[in-house]
Amino acid sequence: NRLFQEGVGRTGRSDEVLGGHWIPAVDIYEDDQEFVVKAELPGLESKDVDVQIQENVLTLKGERRLEREIDKERYHRLERSYGTFQRSFTLPNIVEEEKVKAKFKDGVLEIRIPKEERVKPKQIKVEAL
Repeated sequence: NRLFQEGVGRTGRSDEVLGGHWIPAVDIYEDDQEFVVKAELPGLESKDVDVQIQENVLTLKGERRLEREIDKERYHRLERSYGTFQRSFTLPNIVEEEKVKAKFKDGVLEIRIPKEERVKPKQIKVEAL
């Protein structure tokens, strides 16, 4: 019986688990050409996720709902979080916002944010007089 009596969720608060907010795990890395953001969104579909980028701020929003309505009292254990989420990340000024691409597969959202092509300095030949 102790199995069913332990905390309801990660925080132990059923109100957060059943209809509050949750924070999806995110990895962010870069290479020479782009920044890549990967967010774990299990149980969601692409239509459940909103991705926006404005003034170098990337915002992920969405909601995970219970699959069907069940009274809270009928759950024995509820650890997965449900409700809305929103994460925002400030990007450096070197991104090309109009070329951002996002794809969603197997519960993972992947966003690729290209960096601006850097202008190479023009080499000026110095002549001897």
